[in-house]
Amino acid sequence: MVYTTIDSPLGAILLAATDNGLMGTWFEGQRYYPHIADDWQTVNQHPLLDAAREQLADYFAGQRDRFDLPLAPKGTLFQQRVWQVLQTIPYGDTTTYGALAQQLGQPTASRAVGSAVGRNPLSVIVPCHRAVGANGSLTGYAGGLDRKRHLLTLERSP
Repeated sequence: MVYTTIDSPLGAILLAATDNGLMGTWFEGQRYYPHIADDWQTVNQHPLLDAAREQLADYFAGQRDRFDLPLAPKGTLFQQRVWQVLQTIPYGDTTTYGALAQQLGQPTASRAVGSAVGRNPLSVIVPCHRAVGANGSLTGYAGGLDRKRHLLTLERSP
């Protein structure tokens, strides 16, 4: 496992990768921020982490609306399915946890979907910030509601 920390307009972001792909992008201080284990190696340069850094910079500059990186998040099968569905939400749009549950074929699982969304280890890249409450309210975001609001405003800017 390799990792680095980058700066963003919303604070420091920890990037971590395995040989299989990008494992995580976490805002400093967010809920579920990982413990950096002894076997994690900090690096200044790494092809995948460099690509993630560049693509995130482009995103925050309003020059990128999707990411093209190999992803390798760790989670349960259900979480993996939720994270895949999150990636289908178009840039600048939002959807509800209930609609995500419908997409998964589990219409009564909106709370479980919400929990899986909250555990998304790939902040911004897997756009969990695009999931909102049934009435459109900005409910929960592991990185904080101010960050969620900022990301949604960025995506709605011309």
